[in-house]
Amino acid sequence: MTSYSCYQEDSGLEAKRRGECNSAFREIKLLKELKDPNIIELIDAFPHKGNLHLVFEFMEMDLEAVIRNHNRVLSPADIKSYIQMTLKGLAFCRKKWVLHRDMKPNNLLIGPNGQLIKLADFGLARVFGSPDRRFTHQVFARWYRAPELLFGTKQYGPGVDVWAAACIFAELLLRQPFLQERFFAAFGTSTPSQWPDMVYLPDYVEYQYSPPSALRKRFAMASDDAFDLVSKMFTYDPKTSISVQQALEHR
Repeated sequence: MTSYSCYQEDSGLEAKRRGECNSAFREIKLLKELKDPNIIELIDAFPHKGNLHLVFEFMEMDLEAVIRNHNRVLSPADIKSYIQMTLKGLAFCRKKWVLHRDMKPNNLLIGPNGQLIKLADFGLARVFGSPDRRFTHQVFARWYRAPELLFGTKQYGPGVDVWAAACIFAELLLRQPFLQERFFAAFGTSTPSQWPDMVYLPDYVEYQYSPPSALRKRFAMASDDAFDLVSKMFTYDPKTSISVQQALEHR
């Protein structure tokens, strides 16, 4: 159960509570539309003692707990299943024109049978599709934030969720967060030929050229198919990035 402070009046906390309340109402509205096996089910919502309580279906743990448990072996089949279910949840969000904007392992919940993954925590989610719609770039935990967000873009689409899903995929393969440093350290400095619109982003700064690291060695235990997919999901230019559906259809 998740609780939001919505009703108490306190001058010092009023703005924060108003924001929490708006977030709760948005989450309720979106989850009523997002009925899918790979998305958390909202059971009920009710006010009590100045708080708004959201009641969700019971889930046993989150994916972060699985990744951090090094006593548990993750087979290639386990990793494939986890990322497929994650992408299926995102594909349904895409079908409903919803950006999750907070993809990370502890927002992917695992059911009592230890198998089914569901996307959770839609407090930052937004409907997209309008060409003039502007969003904040201060979304996602930093390790899962797409390059265009780090460069301050206010206009973006499902590619930001795909990038975060790629970070989660890499984390499953490595059993640790992948992009704890600047993404240039892993993929090399982006160039205008790779990403022509990069130089027009609000917070763009030119970095000294850095060559890409030997990623195949980093993911030495991954199959060729798994490495090919995670590489395609990590694309600098969001216009040429692989879509969620294309990722699901990957061989």
